[in-house]
Amino acid sequence: MANHLSKLLKVTDNEYASVVEDGIAGSNTSVFDTGSYMLNALCSGSLFGGITSKITVMAGEEAVGKTFIALNIAKKFLDHNKKNIVLYFESESAITEEMLKDRGFDTTRFGVIPVATIEEFRTQVARVLKDIEENDTRKKDKYEIMVFLDSLGGLSTQKEIEDITEGNAKRDMTRAQLVRGAFRALTLKLGKLDVPLVVTNHVYDVVGSYFPSKELAGGGGLKYAASTIITFRKKKDKDGTDQVGIVIPSKVIKSRFTKENQEIELRLNFTTGLDPYYGLLELAEEYEIIKKSGNRYELADGTKVFGKQINAEPKKYFDKKMLEKLEKCAKTKFSYGSTNNGH
Repeated sequence: MANHLSKLLKVTDNEYASVVEDGIAGSNTSVFDTGSYMLNALCSGSLFGGITSKITVMAGEEAVGKTFIALNIAKKFLDHNKKNIVLYFESESAITEEMLKDRGFDTTRFGVIPVATIEEFRTQVARVLKDIEENDTRKKDKYEIMVFLDSLGGLSTQKEIEDITEGNAKRDMTRAQLVRGAFRALTLKLGKLDVPLVVTNHVYDVVGSYFPSKELAGGGGLKYAASTIITFRKKKDKDGTDQVGIVIPSKVIKSRFTKENQEIELRLNFTTGLDPYYGLLELAEEYEIIKKSGNRYELADGTKVFGKQINAEPKKYFDKKMLEKLEKCAKTKFSYGSTNNGH
């Protein structure tokens, strides 16, 4: 029977078709550290996981930290393997060489590709994927590639640019269709070639909604294509009266890997950047790994400390043994099909 199936698959002339017993092309999903334990768990169900080699969307209002988090993921990816490379398609002219060097990037492995339209992005990424497919040396040379688009909301269409040039004030009704077509064409290739794509995007208020709600810019095409969609909000992080950063409530509204509608908080400090440990204390409290005692927390040895002290010295409190305990909690909280209680 297997021979009959193999023959039928060959008739399709589909290079990716295979007998399941022999393996499904693109079914091995790689995972890449985001630089935050809790964001890793939100995306993959594991503190030690991260974003997958599919399409991950990070959406939010202006100045919520989308670009900073995207760059944090890129930095972790480059630091993980000194041969890895990043292709960063950007539509907002927000990336500078000085910015990247100041943040410690190896700029010899970080490529910036300015794009103005959806059509440009679609065509150029398709060319990159075709070249990877035809000349793939990643396994041989032991490196990986990650692609970013920052941001989809900043892209125009060719028609919109032409209309502006000609003084035509009509709204471009083709944009949503172009977005849908672009990601429909790219999704399969990205998955089969095991190339992750991180997309930042804007959100807008839904007019006429009974309850206040936000929607992704660009129509439903990206929503259908993405494996993970996370929305960000922000609130001020203060030290006394001084604002020292922002806290970013983050919610997964679509995921093929974790439970939807789970929420965490990230902390972005203006000086030190994204806090990798932020949110672990709340996870530990939720599963009673660390118990709240009044306005302090009681540790396993009976010591009582303030939460602010734990967050100020996270490495001291979240050692390897503690992280192993919290990993069980994270799997319970975020993963599908988990039945243990985290204890």
